[in-house]
Amino acid sequence: MSVQIEATPAEYAPSDPGRWSGPGGCPAQAREQATRELADALFASFPRRDQRRKGELYLRGLLLAEGRKTIRNIGAHVGGAAMEQSLHHFISSSTWDWMPVRRALAGHLQQVGAPHVWVVRPMPIPKAGDRSVGVHEGVDPGTDQTFHGQRAFGLWHVSDTLGVPVNWRLFLPDQWLRDRTRRRQAEIPDAVAQETWEQCAAATVLEPMADWRLAPRPVVLNARVDRIADTVGRFTAAGVPVIARVGGGGRLTVRDPALSRHVGKVYGAQQILASAKGLRRRVEGPGPAGSPAGRRASWAVAVRVDTAGRFAGLRLPGSGRSGGSLLLLGEWEDPQRPPVGCWITNMDSLAAGSLLRIAKLAERAGQAQAGTGEDVGLKDFEGRSFRGWHRHITLASAAHAATELAELAVPWV
Repeated sequence: MSVQIEATPAEYAPSDPGRWSGPGGCPAQAREQATRELADALFASFPRRDQRRKGELYLRGLLLAEGRKTIRNIGAHVGGAAMEQSLHHFISSSTWDWMPVRRALAGHLQQVGAPHVWVVRPMPIPKAGDRSVGVHEGVDPGTDQTFHGQRAFGLWHVSDTLGVPVNWRLFLPDQWLRDRTRRRQAEIPDAVAQETWEQCAAATVLEPMADWRLAPRPVVLNARVDRIADTVGRFTAAGVPVIARVGGGGRLTVRDPALSRHVGKVYGAQQILASAKGLRRRVEGPGPAGSPAGRRASWAVAVRVDTAGRFAGLRLPGSGRSGGSLLLLGEWEDPQRPPVGCWITNMDSLAAGSLLRIAKLAERAGQAQAGTGEDVGLKDFEGRSFRGWHRHITLASAAHAATELAELAVPWV
């Protein structure tokens, strides 16, 4: 796979910080046009007219219903109690496949404009009970905080104008896959097998990238990776550039000549970055959305490292160097304090500043998920089934796209 990498990415800052905070006062006419165009593109795979009609009704309900986007609430806004029962069957018991819809969504967005990067980020979904598919006690890989609920990974199309999810994968812990009763009640397909959360995150992008003809762009894996060799190696073996967050304790072998005293030695990522503080360079980038200052400065360094494992020695096609080495990237907001960000990447020909700007694009997906994503109900499915969850979140992603595309059609001044 030939993948486009921009050596000097643009400073992707929206002209209006509120652009990423949710639907806001988006004109109804623009949203109606975006919704119609999306419905035509996304539901073409449905063989029956009534399925296409229900798909559009559910999409509109996600956009119009106030409060939580439950099937009951959606039904109340598009037809009342009778429609609620019909939509419940459409989401939980129907036969339509969500993957063609997601593929059509990704294709529609790429016609509007190719992404700068693909971002994979975790989405914890808090749940009070224990009957919804995949619910468990776990640690969110995005925040390292313990929570009770579901864990999902979303694949986000991110550019300077759009931040939209196009694919989802629900992490299912061992207790959900080995318990035959639980598995049957949640209607988990036989093909769904046990995987680590890192494998789950990687598959969220690698599977559609191989099958959907996604625009070849770098992937930002915005979840802390502990199995560095295996996870980054999967992307390298597929010919896909990736930059992934890593914990400070991740063990790596120093290969950088600039750290000659340490070459060949194994340290934790945090230790390596501490040794490389004298190599840091000042980097300027866009400030956080909503901040009074449009720019922010930080300090960054990229150190050549390697890791053992079955993928060691692989080289990304087109890489300027041999030997399969990786780059460990560190960022400091205060040069007197420990680094605030730590990433590993197989894009070994880019400078630290360019890599940091690519990694920071993951913030776009986070802002969109917390704003528009909350508004359209990405986390609001209350059913218990595996298939129902996937169908709801697919249509919620379509509603997210309709909102973003409608705002894109309105000139911001």
